[in-house]
Amino acid sequence: MTSVVPIEAARPAAQSALPRVGVLLVNLGTPDTADARGVRVYLKEFLSDARVIEDQGLIWKVVLNGIILNTRPRAKARDYLKIWNTEKNESPLKTITRSQSDKLAAALSDRAHVVVDWAMRYGNPSIKAGIDGLIAKGCERILTVPLYPQYSASTSATVCDEVFRVLASLRNQPTLRVTPPYYEDEAYIDALAISIETHLSTLSFKPELIVASFHGMPKSYVEKGDPYQSHCIATTAALRRRLGMDETRLLLTFQSRFGFDEWLQPYTDKTMERLAKEGVRRLAVVTPGFSSDCLETLEEIAQENAEIFEHNGGEQFSAIPCLNDSDPGMNVIRTLVLRELQGWI
Repeated sequence: MTSVVPIEAARPAAQSALPRVGVLLVNLGTPDTADARGVRVYLKEFLSDARVIEDQGLIWKVVLNGIILNTRPRAKARDYLKIWNTEKNESPLKTITRSQSDKLAAALSDRAHVVVDWAMRYGNPSIKAGIDGLIAKGCERILTVPLYPQYSASTSATVCDEVFRVLASLRNQPTLRVTPPYYEDEAYIDALAISIETHLSTLSFKPELIVASFHGMPKSYVEKGDPYQSHCIATTAALRRRLGMDETRLLLTFQSRFGFDEWLQPYTDKTMERLAKEGVRRLAVVTPGFSSDCLETLEEIAQENAEIFEHNGGEQFSAIPCLNDSDPGMNVIRTLVLRELQGWI
């Protein structure tokens, strides 16, 4: 008589043979060292990306190699030194992204076949190193997580570009998924609101209004179809609803413009100046487009823009930390990852 093995009896063996799944958190990047050489290497890679500077023609190459890379690194290195994690000899962005990866791995530790790692789009650890490492650990499937709430070709898309370039060199490619932007995801908006309310409760003053400052972008990029501006507007609108504020109490601005083209407006620095001159004395700034504190938040906002505000008559200024590896921030990443891993785990 032929024996038949019940389906139920086969399930434990099938479950124990689940393929390993990799999760790769990816942030923008940082110089390896806070000196002119380290910044020069980083800027060259960053500004040579056609997703960041779309016109990579002869004129730009002359400007980049003849002017920018000879003058800007030294000044930027001084800015990095103001915020540098001297204990670990690295930028805060690297410290925080590593911690986000470690905490996500701990949160998913009950799923032994899931491996979590992190990478930078520019600088180190590279995306190639991250993917190679996950493959070496037996991952047959990889979820790439660009840590940008709002989609942009110059951030989210360039992460995918690099991932695809790495995969293009492999004969045996892992199966790939990429998380979508989460600019108005409920978990993200709730985390932002909690972080704002928590921070404001620690202040010795009550801000008259809050400025939500997002990284800027050339206006022409949006005119060509980039959805970034609309995502920033949607984030701000959702945050206003969650906090019970209107556009007079929670303003939307754009920071970090570069070059001579018109960028998305209103500009953060000009807004700081205007508000102070109009009589605003107490102000807080939140940066919802950054998942981790970095040069643009710790130096540009917390120091440079605070100085602009106070120089023009402002009296009390506070920069609200990014979500970073806080409990609310990690809940956003964990929620996003678990949602996108459905069917794999």
